[in-house]
Amino acid sequence: MNEDIAKIFEELATLLELTGANGFRVNAHSKVARVVEGLTSDLGELARTDDAIKSLEAIDGIGKSSAQKIVEFAAQGTVTELEKLRASVPDGLREVMKVPGLGPKTVRRLWQEAEIESIEDLEAAIDDGRLEALPRMGRKTIDNIRESIDFMKTAGDRRRLGTAMPIAERLVAAMQAIPGVRKVAYAGSLRRGQETIGDLDLLVTTTDPTAASEAFRTQSGVTKILVAGETKSSVRLEDGIQVDLRVVPEEVWGAALMYFTGSKDHNVALRERAIGRGLRLNEYGLFPDDGEDGPPQQRGVTAIASATETEIYEALDLPWIPPELRVDRDEFDLEVPDDLITVDAIHAELHSHTTASDGRLTIDELAVAARTAGRTILAITDHSRSSAQANGLDEARLRRHVEAIREADARIEGIRLLAGSEVDIHADGSLDYDDDVLALLDVVVASPHASLRQDPAAATARLCAAARHPLVSIIGHPTGRLIGTRKGLEPDIEKVIAAAIEGGTALEINANPYRLDLRDIHVRAAVDAGCLIAINTDAHRAEHLAFIRYGVMTGRRGRLRNPGCVNTWPDQRLLDWLGRNR
Repeated sequence: MNEDIAKIFEELATLLELTGANGFRVNAHSKVARVVEGLTSDLGELARTDDAIKSLEAIDGIGKSSAQKIVEFAAQGTVTELEKLRASVPDGLREVMKVPGLGPKTVRRLWQEAEIESIEDLEAAIDDGRLEALPRMGRKTIDNIRESIDFMKTAGDRRRLGTAMPIAERLVAAMQAIPGVRKVAYAGSLRRGQETIGDLDLLVTTTDPTAASEAFRTQSGVTKILVAGETKSSVRLEDGIQVDLRVVPEEVWGAALMYFTGSKDHNVALRERAIGRGLRLNEYGLFPDDGEDGPPQQRGVTAIASATETEIYEALDLPWIPPELRVDRDEFDLEVPDDLITVDAIHAELHSHTTASDGRLTIDELAVAARTAGRTILAITDHSRSSAQANGLDEARLRRHVEAIREADARIEGIRLLAGSEVDIHADGSLDYDDDVLALLDVVVASPHASLRQDPAAATARLCAAARHPLVSIIGHPTGRLIGTRKGLEPDIEKVIAAAIEGGTALEINANPYRLDLRDIHVRAAVDAGCLIAINTDAHRAEHLAFIRYGVMTGRRGRLRNPGCVNTWPDQRLLDWLGRNR
């Protein structure tokens, strides 16, 4: 329940600021949200005890008023003050709040001074000049707002991979528990590991299609039934995502899984390949072409292959192609490597944060969490001084932090701790610490955090300079993008790759599902050029270490093999590489 409580207080802080509350109240609610996010114990259970208020107040950062809200939420599922605030703010303003670069204060000005209550109002105000008439609304600012709105529209109503995957896994588990269900899997763009997902596709085989379909449509969280049939059902869940269920015979499982996994272009290419061999391919199997019209299965034609994906690919003279590669980008000409990157191959985490900057765990806590997650090496890379918003470390704090990491490394068994830093790359390509400070570190992850609207030429020069720096180990989240909200830098990626190869530097796939940066097409370019790749979670809490699977899916989409990912190397080889210029 902690996540829900944190969201409640985040929304309270936003709406309070939007409605003109004083800064103290706004900051107090923001602080509670941060405190709750960092707790490992379930506040929902604590809020239902007899001494709930007193127990909650004992937590540093939670006062009596906040404790009362938590108790109210635990008991009623809502908070009266929040409902009143929601009622006082036009619904459309919440969408305006999602426009990148528009904070609560700016949105309040737009609402109060220009009567803007929706995205449509904002676009109209840009077009008719009302926005430019407002104080501190220059042409560049307005152009940035317009660009952000356009970007939001292209992003569409899609969920990030890391949002959709847990929903799909919960649905799969629920369907597996239904009597008669034999197989369950998610398909579609989620199985292909795309960074954003439009809707979810589930496949099941069952001895009782009616019961399975009914259970799917009546499960908790369903707000609307869109289609109700014995072989196909569609529902909408509470968060708005659509989920489609297909009930298929077990003997056609492979054909159905292949068909509903896609991509569309991959399926078209497969069908054309089948036609070229005198065959017909559909979601029921691969059939001989008897020259008749209509689906062959309806005429009783026996399938050549249908039970597994592997046998269908084999019948088309192809190896089994991993779902992440099914994009019709010459995968049929590819000799699919048997060492395509996997989660199990990753044993080093080279980008993580503790309470020294903006993380939620101490050095010891993060070390134990990483060891539990199967890591044998953990680089602790708290933010450098320019990232003031992330409590970045000045030189004196960094030196003390390095000593603390080395002390913990000597004391904690079962994992090697490395002292590092996520060092800001300034707009001109210089780094946030001098070289004598960088030389003290085992790992330097150089990342862009500011000036992310830089023109492509400047962005390219900036990243190339950092990639060539002899004391830089990894270029972290190279473009700085946030999926669906911020485009980030748009460098000439081939030049950045060349600079990284020249400097012996790895480019990072940041596995946080908000980033997935490098993106798959950049990974493919890096792999083809022979550039080293690192996959890191950028962990700020223990659960973030599980993000590694999203980075691996992105790596697989980019055809990254185990040897090309430094996180898979034997410990000593990795340590030798990190220390090559130190």
